[in-house]
Amino acid sequence: MCEYCGCRAITIIGRFSAEHDEIVNTAGELARAAQRGDHAAARECAHDLGHLLHPHTEGEERGLFAELRRDPMFTEHISTLCDEHDDLDARLDRIAKGELSGAGAFIDLLRRHIDREENGLFPAAAVAVDWSGCQPR
Repeated sequence: MCEYCGCRAITIIGRFSAEHDEIVNTAGELARAAQRGDHAAARECAHDLGHLLHPHTEGEERGLFAELRRDPMFTEHISTLCDEHDDLDARLDRIAKGELSGAGAFIDLLRRHIDREENGLFPAAAVAVDWSGCQPR
């Protein structure tokens, strides 16, 4: 995860980054359960991951993303990230219902998505937003 630009010092970005760490760790547990073919453990991991992922993505979309959407420079990128949130939710739901064959693709998408936020959006947001009043600069 991003450590180089200082964006984690911004409270909301720091919170989202910490949540990313927990999400990635839980996704690793899901991957291991799916590789073993352990449907019960994978279902439990998918359930746990959903409880982490859903409030996280909702917080991003209603908070940081909503703020950044006000700047036309971010609108398309934010829309893409929101579409990925929806795709991740649908894939996780299928895994929770027993389609373990999709776990690898889900985790790949999740990691790429988090990377785009951590190493693209969050550092850009750190410089694009006036955090004292949360207004795009």
